[in-house]
Amino acid sequence: MEQLLGILAKVVFFAFIVGMFTLVIWVFVRTNKEDKRIRRDWAELPRLAVARGWTYEQRARGQATQFCGVGPMPGSGSNLSAWHCLTGEFRGRSFMCFEHRYNNPMSGNAGERKRPTIEAIFMVKAPGHGQPVEILRPSKTDALLDRRQRMRLGMTEFDDIFRVVTQDEIFARGILSDSVASFLVTDPRGRQSPLQLRDDELFTWYTGTLSPQVLEEKLNYLCDVLDQIPAQAWTAA
Repeated sequence: MEQLLGILAKVVFFAFIVGMFTLVIWVFVRTNKEDKRIRRDWAELPRLAVARGWTYEQRARGQATQFCGVGPMPGSGSNLSAWHCLTGEFRGRSFMCFEHRYNNPMSGNAGERKRPTIEAIFMVKAPGHGQPVEILRPSKTDALLDRRQRMRLGMTEFDDIFRVVTQDEIFARGILSDSVASFLVTDPRGRQSPLQLRDDELFTWYTGTLSPQVLEEKLNYLCDVLDQIPAQAWTAA
């Protein structure tokens, strides 16, 4: 019996070692494949800019500083670089998109070369100015990290999905007309992409790198949202 248990223990140990090696190889192959995809996407961005008449900069030093306080950007900073920065016109509106990079001290293991966290940020010019409004997804960390008062629109389905933060409730209600609220509830992109209006700029963002495909998707989404906002909402601001 003891001999059988010894053999079984050796088999389990061997299977564990094989499994660990397999996992390490799988992670390495997957990471390498993902790195190649990201580099291909980055290489496509300047070509896309030329084809569409846009401007592209691999690193625009200081250009991201103006967006401090937007989405995942820090509340303040100086000389923040906008990586893979594209500017131009899309569907008749001025836009800008870029990657913001920062080092997260909580990521990576000790002794490892830490990769920066990358946030992709998209901005489209709105047809008018307005007070700041954020349309976010509720999260479990709201109560701990964000003590700002939440505005309820009064539409149950919308209020269950989104968290609206603003200091001008009248303007926010004008922006979030029935058509806009219904659009955000029914369009799958609304559940995936947060929104923030600041002055005459509408933003969305996500954690990850830029790609030509996602760039078009996010810019289309921002333009679709702006198309739903009633013209009188801007004149009442």
